[in-house]
Amino acid sequence: MTPDQARFLFQLTLPELKQEAQLTQKVIRAIPEEQASWKPNEKGMNALDLAWHIVSSEAWFLEGIASGGFPQGGGQRPENVQTVAGVLAFYDGVFPSALEKLQNLSDEQLARTIDFFGIYQLPAVRYLGFVLKHSVHHRGQLTTYLRAMGAKVPSVYGGSADEPFQR
Repeated sequence: MTPDQARFLFQLTLPELKQEAQLTQKVIRAIPEEQASWKPNEKGMNALDLAWHIVSSEAWFLEGIASGGFPQGGGQRPENVQTVAGVLAFYDGVFPSALEKLQNLSDEQLARTIDFFGIYQLPAVRYLGFVLKHSVHHRGQLTTYLRAMGAKVPSVYGGSADEPFQR
């Protein structure tokens, strides 16, 4: 991938990344605090852990793209993040700064190859697709949690039974 191509892909992806972040916040905000420990079965994460996984993974991916490498480990929820509000506060604290780091990358940095644990070797900008797909996947899981726990499901890409489409 050339640096010009990387910049073009970045400029296409960045607005989508910002929009998806707003939708992720909206879905996480819909988790009732008193039901944050709800999970569909013993194999699944509870709602709070799933919300944490979404936001911490986004932060990890974005920082890895900006720094040119993905570190092993991480993702543990800090002791001070024990509520839905805490997850949202964490996200509000890390997402804007991670985006700023990405926006400051040169075209050459966006095009540089980053190794992903020996599985993928892709231009940095291509990992933005991983961020989007990963978050959308788990956010979809979280919306099914909301419905099953009796909470209201917000609209995401259109209306929901609880929040009809507005023009």
